[in-house]
Amino acid sequence: MKTKSFCIRDGKNFELSSIKCDDTLHYSESDEPAIEGEMHENILEIAELQDKLYAQNTHAVLLIIQAMDAAGKDGTIKHVTSGLNPQGCQVSCFKAPSSTEMDHDYLWRIAKEVPMRGNIGIFNRSHYEDVLVAKVHNLPEKQPLPKECVTSDIWEKRYRQINDFERYLFENGIIPVKIFLHVSKKEQKSRILSRIDDPSKNWKFSAADLEERKLWHEYQNAFEDMIKSTATEYAPWYVVPADNKWFARALVSEILLDTLKEINPKYPELPEDQKKRLAEYRAVLKND
Repeated sequence: MKTKSFCIRDGKNFELSSIKCDDTLHYSESDEPAIEGEMHENILEIAELQDKLYAQNTHAVLLIIQAMDAAGKDGTIKHVTSGLNPQGCQVSCFKAPSSTEMDHDYLWRIAKEVPMRGNIGIFNRSHYEDVLVAKVHNLPEKQPLPKECVTSDIWEKRYRQINDFERYLFENGIIPVKIFLHVSKKEQKSRILSRIDDPSKNWKFSAADLEERKLWHEYQNAFEDMIKSTATEYAPWYVVPADNKWFARALVSEILLDTLKEINPKYPELPEDQKKRLAEYRAVLKND
C-alpha cells in the first residue's frame, strides 16, 4: 500500500478537497479481507521493530491523530496498536484543558506526555486542538492570556511555535508522525446516527458533537490551514481517507511501519570484553 500519495511535506499549495474521503486507491470492498490480512502482517512487523526500538533506546515515535468527531480515532488506535508491548507504548488523550492546564502555556500539557526514548507514544488529539477548536471558537479572547498576545496574527505565531516544537522533538530523536483522518460529512452523520441507534454505542454519543457539526465548514478550513502551515520535511502530515475504516486503519499501520523501518532500530551489541564475560557467566551457571 503506497503511503506517499497521502503524505504532505510542503503544505504551501495544499487543498483538503484534493484528497477524497472515500479514496481506497485501487482497492474495493471485495479486497477488505486481503487488506486486513496485510494489516495483521504489518502489526506483527511493527511489534518486532518496537522491541528493537525499546532495546536500542535512542529514538521514540510520536503518532499524532487529529480528526473530526466520529472519524475513527479510537478505533484506529485500538487496531493499529493491538500488537504493541504495553511496556513500551503510551496513549495520551487531550480533551478540553483543565483550569490548571489553562494556567500554563498551551504546549505545557503536551510536553509532559512526549514519549521516552525507546517508546511509541500516541496522541489522541494533541497540541493541534489549539489551532483547531481554539481557532473555530476564538478561544484566546476568552482565555487568561496577556492582551499583547492576542493579536491578529496569533494563529501564524502558533503555527510557527508548533513547527519549532516539532523540529526540537525531531532533532532530539523523537519522530513526529501526524495523521489526519479525513472523514466526509455524510459518513460522519451515519456514524453519529449509529451511536444514537445502537444501545452498545450510546455511551459514545455527545450532544456537543451535533453543535460542532454545525461548524463543519469552519473546521474544514481550520484543518486545511493547519496542514498548509505545519506540514514539514521533519514532521509531515498524512491525510488519510477515513470513510472506509478498513482502508484507513491499514494505511495508518503502513505509515507507522514505514517510520519504524526508516529509524531501523537494532538490538544493542555488547563490547568484546562483555561478550567474553558472558561465556564465563554461562560456565558458572552450567556448573551450578
